[in-house]
Amino acid sequence: MTSPRSLFDKVWEAHAVRELPDGQTQLFIGLHLIHEVTSPQAFAMIEEMGLPVRFPGRTFATVDHIIPTDSQLRPLADSLAEEMMVALETNCRKHGIPLFDTASGHQGIVHVIGPELGLTQPATTVACGDSHTSTHGAFGAIAFGIGTSQVRDVLATQCLAMAKPRLRRIEVTGKLGGGVYAKDVILHVIRQLGVKGGVGHAYEYAGPVIEAMTIEERLTVCNMSIEGGARVGYVSPDETTFDYLKGRTYSPEGAAWTRAVDWWRSMATDPGAPFDDRVEFAGADIPPTVTWGINPGQATGVDEPLPALSSVPDDERPGFTEALTFMGFQAGQPIAGTPIDVAFIGSCTNGRISDLREAARVAKTGQVAPGVRTLVVPGSQEVARQAEAEGLDQVFKAAGFDWREPGCSMCLAMNPDKLVGREMCASSSNRNFKGRQGSPTGRTLLMSPAMVAAAALRGEVTDVREIL
Repeated sequence: MTSPRSLFDKVWEAHAVRELPDGQTQLFIGLHLIHEVTSPQAFAMIEEMGLPVRFPGRTFATVDHIIPTDSQLRPLADSLAEEMMVALETNCRKHGIPLFDTASGHQGIVHVIGPELGLTQPATTVACGDSHTSTHGAFGAIAFGIGTSQVRDVLATQCLAMAKPRLRRIEVTGKLGGGVYAKDVILHVIRQLGVKGGVGHAYEYAGPVIEAMTIEERLTVCNMSIEGGARVGYVSPDETTFDYLKGRTYSPEGAAWTRAVDWWRSMATDPGAPFDDRVEFAGADIPPTVTWGINPGQATGVDEPLPALSSVPDDERPGFTEALTFMGFQAGQPIAGTPIDVAFIGSCTNGRISDLREAARVAKTGQVAPGVRTLVVPGSQEVARQAEAEGLDQVFKAAGFDWREPGCSMCLAMNPDKLVGREMCASSSNRNFKGRQGSPTGRTLLMSPAMVAAAALRGEVTDVREIL
């Protein structure tokens, strides 16, 4: 009888080509996703080396980071953005790589379209030149972001040299309270374990709260694994996973579907599998959570005050003080009631249909506060179509929100959607670093889409439970 094993160990072993002399593993990559920002240089590198794309059928492309969300007519107003678009289009044509551009009807954020098209599947390896590739772990895939030189390596060889990380199991027990979402769960985990807590680890998320989540909720949790220092975050595949994938464009069909499900089920983590570390959180203890600082671990419950200086470890005090100064906050002050200037709903963390539904549920209760600038950005053309079919766009517009075209938008401001000056933004995205949203002095408060909508209506950080 074989010893119980984790999904991570099974997938790693199944994709290991060989062990390299330096101790790293040459790992085969089952799915490679590319976009317009990190791929042009990689294509140029293989061109200089005279190499073809090794397995073009395993690479898929989309445009998301630099594309505007107000008008997507070509040529784009930003000449550099247009140049990057043309480079991706040219390279995809040359190498026979499928491209989901705006004309395809499937364009969107790379970590939104992969799942919705059924490209992302359990028990495989996924790589993309984007740090939030851990998102795809929601399906029981081992997914990680890579740099441009590694994008080159995958294009040329379909393999990567990687060191195997340690494995931590994070269990969330019990149930979540009302008004508490997947975004709150992962912000709470990062708040407790720290932004460096996962360095050198892969995170397996488990327990009753995770098991009860939809795939879209699991995508949110896995998305921000990288913000906790872990390069990989995943959930073992189960019936929820299989139900989501059935009938998707790139999912297996017929007898191949039955075989695939049997295989995926066999690759799930076995009961009693060993882990290097285990951490447990009680779902009932997780409040609606808001970041107050300049990294995702600097967070607090919406009904709690900011930490007191005396509660901060000595080695963290310089960063704590820096964050307070930058944000204009005082230690111990409440986060609720903080005035906002901008509300952003979208991103690869929270730009899916379920996110928009929850935000619309709040939006329909009132009007955007005077002076608050708002953006609601669907994660893909498919999300936009579904939202419009359900009338969610009309709900947002009636409440005074600005309904946009799909793209990364204000998550990272590599496009026209940016903060201005010292604006304070309630954002459903994943990073609150200095300058992340386009202004070197702009300030970001991360929270769930429903919390962003609540802040937009009140003009200040608000406990969404008061509205719901």
